[in-house]
Amino acid sequence: MTTTIIKKEFGKEKHIQYIIEKGKKKDDFEYWAIEQQHMSGVYWGLTALYLLNRIHEVEFQPMISYVLQCQHPNGGFSGNVDHDPHILYTLSAIQVLALLDALDRLDKQKIANYIASLQQPDGSFAGDQWGEIDTRFSYIAISIVTLIGKREAINMQKAVEFIVGCRNFDGSFGCIPGAESHAGQTFCCVGALAIAGALEHVDHDLLGWWLAERQVPCGGLNGRPEKLPDVCYSWWVVSSLSIMHRLHWIDKQKLAHWILECQDEDGGIADRPGDMPDIFHTFFGIAGLSLLGYENIDSIDPAFALPVSLLNKLSIPLPWANNNNNNN
Repeated sequence: MTTTIIKKEFGKEKHIQYIIEKGKKKDDFEYWAIEQQHMSGVYWGLTALYLLNRIHEVEFQPMISYVLQCQHPNGGFSGNVDHDPHILYTLSAIQVLALLDALDRLDKQKIANYIASLQQPDGSFAGDQWGEIDTRFSYIAISIVTLIGKREAINMQKAVEFIVGCRNFDGSFGCIPGAESHAGQTFCCVGALAIAGALEHVDHDLLGWWLAERQVPCGGLNGRPEKLPDVCYSWWVVSSLSIMHRLHWIDKQKLAHWILECQDEDGGIADRPGDMPDIFHTFFGIAGLSLLGYENIDSIDPAFALPVSLLNKLSIPLPWANNNNNNN
């Protein structure tokens, strides 16, 4: 028996208004709860607006000035003014400046030196001066040096070797060697290997099976076995499947329907139906729909998590996109 899924409308205009208003509200709890992560919040909001063809509704110059205020003498960026620099927010800052057509404002060699200083002898990367190691930071480092055209600044071979050492028996990846398989970490590793030109280290079929198993009966995706679905995995899982050309291994229509069910009637997208929306899940819900080929949403690249049109403008090669489409 074929199940007919009633298509729920995508609230584009409400989401645009939600994102723009979130950028203005500095007196609510949500703003201060993630105050130290504000740079990433700016990236989530701007990328969503770009995908919805409405980035022109924000003022570029104040945002550019804000980002540059967050850079430190060592080349790294912090999540907000008066916070410590971190590799994560350095990527967010570069992504924001790329979206605002302001990469020429950067001292790229200074940033490259900062990233290189965080690489460890085993090829891994620390997030900051305090030394936490995580494959997230490997992905970020490889993304940064590629976006700024300084790939020679790091030891790419050692970086790839560390990531490969984090691969588990099920084909997926953890945050360090021997750590639990997780869809978020898997995106970081698959994305990093794609950008590094080393996808031959990924077992496409084995990992594709593990990722396809993340879809639960409601259509949503989880990050690990026996966990609840969450809209953010509409990005973490679908991006990896897209890079590997295994997106057809899940029920795309059912996932799209579930993402739409997570919309708030006043704008924004929540982690799951009935919960409060936030900017994080709003971005990842829109990005997931983009990867699914949803109408009226521009294409996002599954590795860089930036609009394809922007990456083309920057002349960034996207070899994993060859012969890939929404039916693969």
